[in-house]
Amino acid sequence: MGRRRAGDDPLNLAGTRLSWRWNKFWYRHRDGRWEKVGTDVAEAKRKAAIYNGDRRDYGTMAYWLDEFLLDCDARVASNDLAKRTRDDYEENAVELKVFFGKMTPEAVTPELVQLYLDEGKRAGRAVRANRERACLSSCLSWLIRKGKTTIRINPCMRASGIQRNTEKPRDRYVTDEEYLAVYDCAPAPVRLMMELVYRTLQRPESDMTGWTAANVRRRGDQKVLRVTQNKTGQVLEIELTGRLLEMIEQAIGPNPVLHQPIVHTADGNAYTYSGITSMLTRAQAKARKRKGLENMPSFGFRDLKGKGATDLWLSGERIERIQMLCGHRHKSTTETYVKARWRETVAPNSIQPGQKNVA
Repeated sequence: MGRRRAGDDPLNLAGTRLSWRWNKFWYRHRDGRWEKVGTDVAEAKRKAAIYNGDRRDYGTMAYWLDEFLLDCDARVASNDLAKRTRDDYEENAVELKVFFGKMTPEAVTPELVQLYLDEGKRAGRAVRANRERACLSSCLSWLIRKGKTTIRINPCMRASGIQRNTEKPRDRYVTDEEYLAVYDCAPAPVRLMMELVYRTLQRPESDMTGWTAANVRRRGDQKVLRVTQNKTGQVLEIELTGRLLEMIEQAIGPNPVLHQPIVHTADGNAYTYSGITSMLTRAQAKARKRKGLENMPSFGFRDLKGKGATDLWLSGERIERIQMLCGHRHKSTTETYVKARWRETVAPNSIQPGQKNVA
């Protein structure tokens, strides 16, 4: 094999230990091992810079957050971490690098973490600041476990004295009247999405848009919908019966295309979540005009998961079954989730003081 011509390096990979093979970038470690580092050249070079040890910010939180993400990549590859969680970490790390990026882990104190939370609240991003604190906490805990820092107590934990920003739980309950009115005004893909969320209680934004005919399996005489919950990594098989079976079979047709999304466009492609959400928003606007619901608050597909869980609870279904469908780790989370959405009128205390019945 002849030598590569001078200048034959359009991606400027020289000195990075990166190679482009089989439509991917590969990094060659010093022990001879090759590692896939993705298809994006900037991301591949970022990882190579960390492995090569030639970053000028070595030892800072910016550096360690990137190292933490690399460890998360390895955990995703070994099915030890959900990809959704890893992606959330990467998103949350952006603002963390702005505030903490030039500090060493030892310089991150509970006072600074509290300041970060307080500034986030003042900026109108209280909940996002909470999520970013959780990401920072996970990174610092990883550093402590790996022995890469001298700190021994995580400054992000409540034991350090910090107080997270108060979060108001989502409590929008979509009434039957609202659901049916919007359903009647919605196009077929939105109707399908509405029913899938309501009946399966899965996460529409992270899981459902990726379901295909391949998720429909057979267990003996029973068809099931086999899904992997992106957030938890839990594999769940949902029985396909009644209306759920009918609408999925109608969506995939008599000759299913294996990897075609169940909720798909006219040409068979997947919808983006923002795209199909916009269609739901337009259907609500039509329902307000046509169905006399001018004051109907907006709702999203995620609210239909809450409606489905609440309706199951009101029908007497066991909370453990609802918990399994929702993918909640703790039963108390499911109880809070459904009860926050239900508004029931109760009779007041009618006992007259001094006239109580004594058993």
